[in-house]
Amino acid sequence: MTAKPILYHHGSSACAAKVRFALAEKHVEWDSRYVDIMAGEQFAPDYLALNPKGVVPTLVHGGEVIRESSVICEYVNEAFTGPALMPADPLGRAKVRLWTKAVDEELHPACSALTYVVSHRHTILRQGVGSFEEFLAKTGSEGLAARKLKWSYIQDGLDAPGAMEKVQLYLDYLGRMEEALATSDWLVGDAISLADIAMAPYLNRLAALAMEGVWEGSKLPRVAGWWERIKARPTFAPAFVEWMPEDLAKEMRANGEQSWPEIEKRMS
Repeated sequence: MTAKPILYHHGSSACAAKVRFALAEKHVEWDSRYVDIMAGEQFAPDYLALNPKGVVPTLVHGGEVIRESSVICEYVNEAFTGPALMPADPLGRAKVRLWTKAVDEELHPACSALTYVVSHRHTILRQGVGSFEEFLAKTGSEGLAARKLKWSYIQDGLDAPGAMEKVQLYLDYLGRMEEALATSDWLVGDAISLADIAMAPYLNRLAALAMEGVWEGSKLPRVAGWWERIKARPTFAPAFVEWMPEDLAKEMRANGEQSWPEIEKRMS
């Protein structure tokens, strides 16, 4: 298949950023279909026909639809020429998949919760949250349990059930990164791989929320060095910066700066 792939994505989505990063590292040109998830465009019938979950990203290539960001990244690596994003040996590939599996199963859910507690709750409170019934009406596309959890995040912030556990989960994974980087500049082997591509959006989210302090100041020097290497790559800006809505980036940074002192106090 020689046609350019089409990527349905949004600037603030960590999963979409991961795929943009993989495409950039693979030197693949792609056509953009921007889905404004802030406006609910992911629930439009035409998009739901492509992705019944109503999430981004979705890749369409040669008329075939590929969903799930980690699956898309492996597809990109295998379907296109360019630098290999997986090690050549089976053990190396297994190690990469342990990182990508952990991201999908643990770090991504934690990231969603962390973003809500650290940033979104402040925006919602400033705008006026109203009653729980009004909040339910505004978030009717989600399940009741998810909406109740978000309501607790709005009301209680870091004191909400499980909130600080999400912060600790992040810290645990940063610790694992510090160990993995003891023998190499990259998480698996001597070259950037899908393991690094999988983790990069989640450190980028911490940075977007003014939480670089979790690794700066000699706390996690190898992670800090890894993050600087990631940011220095020419693929970083096209994947993470250029598509991010400027107003949202400023809002998340300001909200994160408001939340960081309390997070730092609880970490100590």
